[in-house]
Amino acid sequence: MNGDYSSDMDSDDAGVGIIDEEVVCPQEFLPTFEAIEGPILTKVNQVEYNSKPDSLFFDDGVRSIDFILVYDDEAKKVSERMDVIVRRKTRREYFEASLMKMGLELEATSSVLNDNLIFVKVHVPWEVQCIYAEVLHIKVPIEIDNNPPRPSVWNCFHCITKYFKPDEDLIKKETDYFTAPFQKNRRDCFYIGDKDHFFTPSMKSRMAYYILCRAPYELSERVKKFGITKLLSGGVYKAAYPLHDCRFNVKSREESCPNERFLLFKEWAHPKNFYKIQPLDLIRRYYGEKIGIYFAWLGFYTFMLALAAVVGLSCFIYGYRTQETNTWSKEVCDPEIGGKLVMCPQCDLCHYWMLNSTCDTSKTLTIFDNFGSLVFAVFMSIWVTVFLEFWKRYQAELEYEWDTVEFLEQGEPPRPEYEAKCIYERTNPVTGVKETVPYTACGRCLRLSIGIGTVLFWIMLILVSIVAIIVYRLAVFLSLSIKLKDAGNLKNLEPIKEYVTPQMATSVTAGIISFVVIMILNMLYERVAIWITDYELPRTRTDYENSLTLKMFLFQFVNYYSSCFYIAFVKGKIVGYPGKSVYLLGKYRNEECDPGGCLIELTTQLAIIMGGKAIWNNIQEVLLPWVKNLISRYCNRSTSQKGELPRWEQDFHLQPNIKLGLFYEYLEMVIQFGFVTLFVASFPLAPVLALINNLFEIRIDAWKITTQFRRIVPEKAQDIGAWQPILQGIAILAVATNAMIIAFTSDMIPRLVYYWSFSLHEGYSDHTMKGYINSSLAYFNTSDFSGTALNPPIERLSNVTICRYRDFRFPPGHPREYEYNMHYWHVIAAKMAFIIVVEHIVYLTKFILNYVIPDVPYTIKERIKREKYLTQVLLHETNLKLVTKRLKPVMDGFSTHMEAKKDNEIEMSEY
Repeated sequence: MNGDYSSDMDSDDAGVGIIDEEVVCPQEFLPTFEAIEGPILTKVNQVEYNSKPDSLFFDDGVRSIDFILVYDDEAKKVSERMDVIVRRKTRREYFEASLMKMGLELEATSSVLNDNLIFVKVHVPWEVQCIYAEVLHIKVPIEIDNNPPRPSVWNCFHCITKYFKPDEDLIKKETDYFTAPFQKNRRDCFYIGDKDHFFTPSMKSRMAYYILCRAPYELSERVKKFGITKLLSGGVYKAAYPLHDCRFNVKSREESCPNERFLLFKEWAHPKNFYKIQPLDLIRRYYGEKIGIYFAWLGFYTFMLALAAVVGLSCFIYGYRTQETNTWSKEVCDPEIGGKLVMCPQCDLCHYWMLNSTCDTSKTLTIFDNFGSLVFAVFMSIWVTVFLEFWKRYQAELEYEWDTVEFLEQGEPPRPEYEAKCIYERTNPVTGVKETVPYTACGRCLRLSIGIGTVLFWIMLILVSIVAIIVYRLAVFLSLSIKLKDAGNLKNLEPIKEYVTPQMATSVTAGIISFVVIMILNMLYERVAIWITDYELPRTRTDYENSLTLKMFLFQFVNYYSSCFYIAFVKGKIVGYPGKSVYLLGKYRNEECDPGGCLIELTTQLAIIMGGKAIWNNIQEVLLPWVKNLISRYCNRSTSQKGELPRWEQDFHLQPNIKLGLFYEYLEMVIQFGFVTLFVASFPLAPVLALINNLFEIRIDAWKITTQFRRIVPEKAQDIGAWQPILQGIAILAVATNAMIIAFTSDMIPRLVYYWSFSLHEGYSDHTMKGYINSSLAYFNTSDFSGTALNPPIERLSNVTICRYRDFRFPPGHPREYEYNMHYWHVIAAKMAFIIVVEHIVYLTKFILNYVIPDVPYTIKERIKREKYLTQVLLHETNLKLVTKRLKPVMDGFSTHMEAKKDNEIEMSEY
């Protein structure tokens, strides 16, 4: 973009839409690589600090500060090599001269605390704003929308809902406008009042950052070097950020300051507002649409979780109240039933054990393994569909209100990193114009292949870690089964002695180790995924984030959920029977589930991972930034006589924003969404824990970005991007996983089969659960242990001739001894029938809901059509004015000519 903005822009040619070719580059999305003419570069004017700490303007008090650059003064550096200092200074001066040539205005000020630091204030003038508003397709008002929106049903409850809304006296409702993409040559069509406030500060910061990312700092014959990102990584600048408008807890003393940061903290980020609706319009205005859409999604997800949490808590209470009256649990604890059932050893070095030793575990299991869990699983399968459908409607409303409806259709500019690598020519398949790209078709295939191969390698690494944890579980269970049988080994655990069983101890320790492994692999893979995505070189920012999102989620999905899938669908399924056990690696006997099933272990695993993840994330998001800022404030205490630090220096001492900070916030919530939906049949309290976590998460994220971090560079976003199809995929998978958990992990189907069928064959006159425990345990003759891999030092009771184990097989002495009996095949048929019926019913319901609930509300469709119509009318009227203005000289000349001709004819006739 050429930096010579002459007074010709106000001439008649500009008024009729004729644009000077020197002002607007034909390839307006590409950076400027033209060399700066002249041997002497334009220097940045340096001024003294004017002792106005709340000022957001240059020293003249007129030009606003739209961005800040910070660097160390090379003249005062003595610790670095001279050639490094000279190279950095040369690049910085060339970069700043390029910025001024591109139309930006710069002013430098020394630091109050550190004389080595220089702050460069960046201002985007009005003419440059107009040019880049058109380049970035920024929508601005064309006419006030006088059509009042339809009244909401919530207005009937205004007397209640007003307490859950932000203070309307502080955060006033914004005026509704019809908007259109800004066009410089039609600026008279737009609702321009004050030029200084027509574009919001976030819009101007976005324009400034766009230019900063494309301004050159070094040019040679073959290499194009440009962009503030490279200069930051190379140490030329220490920081680059837009300014907060005031301190978060004190209003600015400048009358013109909107104090939006103060309002956000008071009405949004403060913990006391945890129950209030978020001021989304103000969030979007201050931080941009991308941040706004994230908090809108998080708030909507949390709101919808409230209903799921109520139902889940009700199911938990139902299970808790029925645990003492549960028939099969009472049989386990009954000394006359469970106390007389001798169970077979669960490992080769284990002893026989009595069934009633698992009494407490069976009571706990009844809380989660009951009919309420079945109802809740079906409810959650429908809930997730309703959530996604209504989110799409709400998102459509936000797209219209925030002017992002046609954001992707208008064309997103390429990333500077992509532009810098463009060396190969090709013909654009859409426009037919010659363009440059960074790789050939073969090069792109190679990059993608390397990326896919790397992701698969890391997924295999996770699977290896899972096998290692399984081996750990088998080895520890074997050891604990021996040690915990000796009462002397538990004398130090007297308060919890009765709860410490080999199964529970193994599950808890394995869950903790699994969580630690998950977090370590996460930290390693994050770096690898970012490197792969950088290597693939996606064209736009959206493409980059979508590619990274897919890689990270695939890895995180396997990393977080693999242990849960193992417990739910693998553990205890391939164990054989006592006389013929199945061994892993030929050494370790496969794990068996408790007599009540593996559901309680799955619940334990989910609780450990969800709870541990929430605690770890809060430490990372809250504690670390707060401690770093506390140390920074202590080390940079102001001892200067100049008074309070200026606004730009206060922001410099805040924490820098992480490049993909918002991506990690989405990832955290989507992983939580998976826990809430995929395994909810085993843990009805998951929505409750997620709701509590999210109520804090919203305020923690708000507090963090408002008080602890520099202001985020505003970005445009139409929706939540690649996370939408990921959520839909999880919703579809959740139906299958919950149906399979109920069928294969819990004991609900075997109990139903017994209740409705086999209880009558056991001699009972009516359907009952009595005798279920005895029916679900097969018989084994202990003499059949001979010849199996038993450790000789383990001496078992010789008077035990029959032991029981969890399975449906023929008893010893039967012609088909130890083979599956008819009860087993009835249960398998019932499980398969249950999965098929439940899946078809739920999927049909999801399809109907998807069809019935439109993605875009009817009123929004009408308003979008109205806005397009008004835009077309205004453009048509503008074109008519342009044609009229251009034809006016011709028509005036023609009229003059006709009048002169007529006068001549009159004179000739008189003559």
